[in-house]
Amino acid sequence: MSDRPRSDSPSDSAADSSTRSCPDSVPRSSADSGPPSSSASDAPPADTAAPSSAPAASPSDGFGRWLLRSDDTRAVACRDAASVVAVVGLVGLLLVAFSGVWPPLAAVESGSMEPNVDTGDLVFVTDSDRFVGSEAVGETGVVTRDAALSGDGTHLRFGEPGDVIVFAPDGDESETPVIHRAHFWVEEGENWVETKADDDALGDRTCAALHSCPAPHDGFVTKGDANSLYDQVEGQYADTTVVKSEWVTSKSVVRLPWLGQVRVALESLFAVTTSPPLAGSQLVASFG
Repeated sequence: MSDRPRSDSPSDSAADSSTRSCPDSVPRSSADSGPPSSSASDAPPADTAAPSSAPAASPSDGFGRWLLRSDDTRAVACRDAASVVAVVGLVGLLLVAFSGVWPPLAAVESGSMEPNVDTGDLVFVTDSDRFVGSEAVGETGVVTRDAALSGDGTHLRFGEPGDVIVFAPDGDESETPVIHRAHFWVEEGENWVETKADDDALGDRTCAALHSCPAPHDGFVTKGDANSLYDQVEGQYADTTVVKSEWVTSKSVVRLPWLGQVRVALESLFAVTTSPPLAGSQLVASFG
């Protein structure tokens, strides 16, 4: 029995060689090959076109749409003008709601209330039932100068005691309204020259020399701050009888310096008056 190792037969060696050298002829399936690589050419084309803007509105699209959306200078000017009118209208409504009268502003034409109110000032006026002081006469809503002085002295208008009222002289609504201070209240038949008047504001007149004394009716005796005599002294300033409460259309509460000059200048330029009857409103106020 031989101890040498057993050697392979030639046939076995050839078979093994044949097995090792045989190429893998089986094709790989598409599933085994993995996902196909993508290329730039396979991607959908990008939309590089700029987005189209909405066509500009034109009058043919309708006047309203054109006016609201068009960039035409005429449409822009109309929108700007409408905005200004809307703002002015809103401010006007607020002023009317606050004051209770229309218009709520009056221009001053003379200097009889100086230095407290000057010619050309614009004054803000309110209804008589607004800003009523505790010393007001009855239901008139007006505090006279004498009543303010006899009270706590805090009811001031334009630096002086008492309300400054707007009234129609002699109740004539066709006349320019007057804005003067209410000095005191008198009752029908009262000899107010003896009971309440300041002698310096009478010009040495007696009751017999005045048509308004004794008082023909209940009402106010008035005077401009810059005037030396009462309005009820004939031939002086406003030249009116005792002012009935129903002749009073408003009270002046605030002044806007010089803003009234614009309206007065325009009125003078065009030689027209913008002052309608007092019953409707007062655009111009004389300080008599």
